[in-house]
Amino acid sequence: MDSVLVSACLRGVPCRYDGRDKASSELDGAVAGRAVVSFCPEAAGGLPTPRRPAELVGGDGHDVLDGTARVIDDTGRDVTAQFVDGAWRALAAARHGGCTEALLMPRSPSCGRGAVYSGAFDGGLVVGDGVTAALLERHGITVRPAPGA
Repeated sequence: MDSVLVSACLRGVPCRYDGRDKASSELDGAVAGRAVVSFCPEAAGGLPTPRRPAELVGGDGHDVLDGTARVIDDTGRDVTAQFVDGAWRALAAARHGGCTEALLMPRSPSCGRGAVYSGAFDGGLVVGDGVTAALLERHGITVRPAPGA
């Protein structure tokens, strides 16, 4: 059976930074007939729910993986290690579940694909990928922003 990794918040798990979920009926249609592996890399990396919002500073998720950018919360706390650890755990879950594709939360510093928040905590976006999205792509898993999120 075709398997897909999906951001847990999009499957109704209240694990977002604000303690809420982002369940999407459009996503339900996109995963119909497929085995779904739900996963939250931020929670898996040891961050609490709720938690302070965090953004990528100095680049995108690829830059974080390369050690040239950081993930910083809105109080200035560096949470890079938790984001990287969660990304590796997401990759392990995807591999264990036989996932070749991931449908992830848009704009997230973990899961964003193609656009992420700018690092200025002003709602602005920049071109780039989140840490988990970057790691999954580097390991051959196709990452797409989830529909309807």
